[in-house]
Amino acid sequence: MNPVVQGLLTVVGRLLIVTIFLMSALGNKIPQFSGVAQYMASEGVPAPQVLLAGAIVFLIVGGLSILLGLYARVGAVLLFTFLVLATYFFHDFWTFEGEAVQGQMIHFMKNLSMMGTMLFIMAVGSGPWSLDQKLARGETAAS
Repeated sequence: MNPVVQGLLTVVGRLLIVTIFLMSALGNKIPQFSGVAQYMASEGVPAPQVLLAGAIVFLIVGGLSILLGLYARVGAVLLFTFLVLATYFFHDFWTFEGEAVQGQMIHFMKNLSMMGTMLFIMAVGSGPWSLDQKLARGETAAS
């Protein structure tokens, strides 16, 4: 593949991957902190305000890390951790009945897909046109 096309695709791909995480933090969790914490408490999340603050940090730091391709593997670990916990507490389709099962299963499967994306980033990194790649080149050149 043409290196310019490959670089452009990785940047756009990283942007598309992290949009949901950044928008979740900046557009929902921060402006509606109290309401989100109350909802978390109703779902059985322990210490909801503390865990919500942690989730916001994981979403923003992990999202920006992947977007910039700077320590993207670490960012993917943060987002993977967030996804595991969010999926367990909020998309437990096995506890629902009727039509709600299908909706929760869709969210559960969406989160599994995003978990797979995070595992993929952990395995192969952020790709071309990333700060990780620039740092790797700089370390190689300095050796």
